Amino acid sequence: MAFDYDLFVIGAGSGGVRAARVAGAYGTRVAIAEEYRVGGTCVIRGCVPKKLLVYGAHFAEDLRDAREFGWDVPKDVAFDWQRLTANVFKEVDRINGAYTNTLESNNVTVIGERATVSGPNEVTLASGRTITAERILIAVGARPHVPDCPGAEHGITSNEAFHLPAVPRRILIAGAGYIANEFAGIFNEFGAEVTLMNRSDMILRGYDEQIRDRLLQISMMKGIQFRFNASFRGIEKLADGTLRVSMSGHPDIDVDCVMFATGRVPNSAGLGLDAVGITLAENGAIPVDEDNRTACPSIYAVGDVTDRVQLTPVAIREGQAFADSVYGNKPTRVDYDCIPSAVFSHPPIAAVGLTEGQAKLKYGTVKVYASDFRAMKNVLAGRNERALYKMVCEAESGRILGIHIIGPDAPEILQAAAVAVKAGLTKADFDATVAIHPTMAEELVLMR
Repeated sequence: MAFDYDLFVIGAGSGGVRAARVAGAYGTRVAIAEEYRVGGTCVIRGCVPKKLLVYGAHFAEDLRDAREFGWDVPKDVAFDWQRLTANVFKEVDRINGAYTNTLESNNVTVIGERATVSGPNEVTLASGRTITAERILIAVGARPHVPDCPGAEHGITSNEAFHLPAVPRRILIAGAGYIANEFAGIFNEFGAEVTLMNRSDMILRGYDEQIRDRLLQISMMKGIQFRFNASFRGIEKLADGTLRVSMSGHPDIDVDCVMFATGRVPNSAGLGLDAVGITLAENGAIPVDEDNRTACPSIYAVGDVTDRVQLTPVAIREGQAFADSVYGNKPTRVDYDCIPSAVFSHPPIAAVGLTEGQAKLKYGTVKVYASDFRAMKNVLAGRNERALYKMVCEAESGRILGIHIIGPDAPEILQAAAVAVKAGLTKADFDATVAIHPTMAEELVLMR
């Protein structure tokens, strides 16, 4: 049977673009459909623009600290939110164009429409046109979860945060994961009064307990307020535009903006998958096997829509593995063990491997090494903020099971260390490595 294409990809985010580009480079006839803009969540409304806001927010502290380093910086410096976001949008536009050019240069047909599955080898575009393909890859990502409470329509998500006309004077952020803590740090540095509420009594579940406690301590010192064990009762919009938030266990709070950062759910609704025998998980995730294949043999899925590990680099790895396996004669499966991650909070967190608690549960006895210090820059600036580095090791062999750090440039420092952990190196290997002095990273090879 002749098909219009060998591969049709639905969704031009990180995973879909990588799969389409690589498959196209192998000589495959590929089309990719995207209803919004090429680049997906990460490029358009996620990690890239958010990281640029993080950079902008750091200048608030850097400008204050600069005085101790001899720079005559005025005490009252002006910040222009609209100028920053306009420049961020320009960069997003540039990357969007670069992604599109990359696809087209690899002979991938880019279709600017929503596509749904209408058969094992057929998709239907929003315009009504049908296209056939030998294989279909679904890479539609995830979307922000919005709590079900009265007045939820008055809140925003991370998608809309970049499009606010100004920095809110008072903002309530619901959630305690990486998105909530990152935006809490961003808006706090830009001068907003930030309150973070969470239905449990902890932040950043899954990260090492000492590391997340250190972030909580520093965040409170910076003026961020926390309301734990709190669930929404409702959000009321008052006559002057103020939002009055009522929650369990705490008094009402009046704010100018409510932002939901309560997780992300697979964006699989309305794709027509039930018609081809694909039953979604309870949260909407598309079940796949180790080769990214769904219950329908001609349909595959990668990225956040599968809800395996919701990280951009993982989606890219999955897209690459799919294309290499199916079209490159290089069978590849993604190894989900020991995936590094980061939280671009203020200060940032980075981690790889098992936490101390996880390691004790798995191995019983472990050895933990730590370094609790003030970065040299913070000392001269008179800033009392302390960094914490932890290394969790197998007791007998010394094999490193996990590294967890909080402090300036933590994600940049951890990337190379993550290679060492993935390779199974030991504490002795780190001890045998000469330190680069003076750096913060040298603490990794000096811990005792």
